[in-house]
Amino acid sequence: MGWTPLFLKMDQRKVLIIGAGEVGERRALTFLGAGAEVIITGGTVSQELINLGARTKPVAEIEKWISWSDLVVIASGDQQLNEKVAFLAKNNSEFSKKLLNRADHPFEGDVIVPTSFFIGDIQISIFTGGKSPLMARSLRKKIQSIIDEKDILHIELQDYTRYLLKELSSDQKQRRDYLYQIFNDPQIDRFLENGDLDGAKEYVKSYLKDIGS
Repeated sequence: MGWTPLFLKMDQRKVLIIGAGEVGERRALTFLGAGAEVIITGGTVSQELINLGARTKPVAEIEKWISWSDLVVIASGDQQLNEKVAFLAKNNSEFSKKLLNRADHPFEGDVIVPTSFFIGDIQISIFTGGKSPLMARSLRKKIQSIIDEKDILHIELQDYTRYLLKELSSDQKQRRDYLYQIFNDPQIDRFLENGDLDGAKEYVKSYLKDIGS
C-alpha cells in the first residue's frame, strides 16, 4: 500500500481545514487537541471550535492560507473546491508542497487520520484501509471492553520501574530482565488487582534495592 502508521507532533503546526461539516469538525478537534493552530474555511464554524481556538477565513483567500499551512485537510462537500485545493497543495509552483489529508479520497493524500481513542494513557488507532468505518467503530468497542484498569496500572508501574532501573543500573539487558521479572511477579498482580498502585511501587522499590550495591 505504501503507507505506514506514524504519530506526528502537531504542537504549533499550522493546519488548514477545508469544510466545516461533521468531518471537518472532527478533524479540527483532533488537531486543536494536539496543540495545532487551526484555520477553517468553507461553511459555518461551530462556536465550540471558535472557543477552542479555531479561526475561520473566507474561501476567497484560500491560496493565502494554503501557503500559510503545514497540513491541508480537505473535508468539504464541494468537489470542485476540493480538487482546486488538492492541486494547489500538491502541484502549484507558487507553494511549497503541503502535506495533504483528503477525507473524500484518502489514498490521494499524504496523511490519513484514523479512528483514534484513549484508554488512560494508551492511545489506539484503527484503520481499515477505508473499507469499513463501521467495523472500525465496532473494533474500537471490542478493544475498549478488553483493556481494564489493571492494564492501565501495569503501564504506570512499568514506567515507574524503568525510571528506578535507569537510576540503579547502566546494563540494558539487566534492566530488561528485571522488567520482565516484575511484570510476571504474582505479588504485583495481587497489588494491581486490588488497585493498589502505591503498594506495588513500594514492593518494586524493595525488590530492586540490592541492584548496584
